[in-house]
Amino acid sequence: MTANSEGGTPAPEITGRRILGLAVPALGVLAAEPLYLLFDIAVVGRLGALPLAGLAIGGLILAQVSTQLTFLSYGTTSRSARFHGADRHDDAVEEGAQATWLALAVGLVVLVAGQLLAVPVARLLGGDSDIAAEAVSWLRVALFGAPLILVGMAGNGWMRGVQDTVRPLRYVIAGLALSAVLCPMLVHGLLGAPRWELVGSAVANVAGQCVSAALFLLALIREGVPLRPRLEIIGAQLRLGRDLIARSLAFQACFLSAAAVASRFGAAAVAGHQVVLQLWNFVTLTLDSLAIAAQALVGAALGAADRRGATRLAWRVTAWSAVFAAVLALVFLAGRSVIPGLFTGDTEVLDQVGVAWWFFVAVMPVAGVVFALDGVLLGAGDAAFLRTATLASALLGFLPLIWLSLANDWGLAGIWTGLTVFIVFRMIAVVARTLSGRWAVTGADRQVRAHDESGG
Repeated sequence: MTANSEGGTPAPEITGRRILGLAVPALGVLAAEPLYLLFDIAVVGRLGALPLAGLAIGGLILAQVSTQLTFLSYGTTSRSARFHGADRHDDAVEEGAQATWLALAVGLVVLVAGQLLAVPVARLLGGDSDIAAEAVSWLRVALFGAPLILVGMAGNGWMRGVQDTVRPLRYVIAGLALSAVLCPMLVHGLLGAPRWELVGSAVANVAGQCVSAALFLLALIREGVPLRPRLEIIGAQLRLGRDLIARSLAFQACFLSAAAVASRFGAAAVAGHQVVLQLWNFVTLTLDSLAIAAQALVGAALGAADRRGATRLAWRVTAWSAVFAAVLALVFLAGRSVIPGLFTGDTEVLDQVGVAWWFFVAVMPVAGVVFALDGVLLGAGDAAFLRTATLASALLGFLPLIWLSLANDWGLAGIWTGLTVFIVFRMIAVVARTLSGRWAVTGADRQVRAHDESGG
């Protein structure tokens, strides 16, 4: 037990088992959707190149929308964790109820806007009219899952805030299991099911999303908290979301710019960049699970007015994340002559992979620090700082180097130098912020004052 730094009741020591108990199920939730998408691609891929291309374009459009709305999970975790740490469970869950109302409202806007814009956006991204037509046929059905996806994000958010990452994993797996059964049946007409081809994939996705969303809604109802919309709380969540959306847009600008510049260096450069980028996405997925644990635990500690415990926890999770990332770096370093060959046998592509590989390995331990402290600061509700730091790192570090790389024909070396500088700048920013202690403001009402002012 540790003494509460504000003179309250002692706070329990956070053990490594507790951190892993939150991180491992969170990793399962993060990994489940990408793994199902690989299965979906394999099923649709048997229809031929055109449906697969349509799935790629349609999936990209829907993914870009949902990526910008992750504040429904990360922002809700921060706010719910504060109340959980202050032993105000009903208030923590009510944050989830208001986030769910917000998810439904935003999801309906996405559904309507998506139906109106599906054709022009698909034509813009798909180029070829046949590919665009396939993408639109998939997207028009898949968009009905947008509100359901966002409800799942809100549910993940409040459950992480009350330090329950096991139920979200069960709910997500239940939905994806149904999708995995229906997908081959509806795409290929197996076991007497109708053969809907590409549209069958979208129907299977929405069916699974219905199951997951229903489970999250049922869990919320069973908590017995007030479910009526509270505009004061929703408004506060939107203000936090604004900062997180701006931060997410900075990430998207960097990675889309990298892909655009890589394409100017030829097909081998694009392919090599894509191979390393997918491996990078795998690494960030694992590191993000520790960041989620840090977010929930730090938010709760600050809500319990345990500033000292929150600070100690911040550095402990950071050390864990850095060591884990360093181990991953050693694994990828040892496998540099084997791992790329699992993705391609083309010698030109492998040469390009080799150029980016050293940057990818070298920056991994740095990323371990960045992801952990991102989670700490998100748990503290310090989203405005993270927004500014990310935008500044992109504008001052990444974007100048990426366009200089294009102008001077630096190839993937220039692109990955830009990505490396972007991550190093972010590390400097979050380490300085954590050392300053300005993020560690205690009390449940620091980020959620609107709740109490509205009668909560």
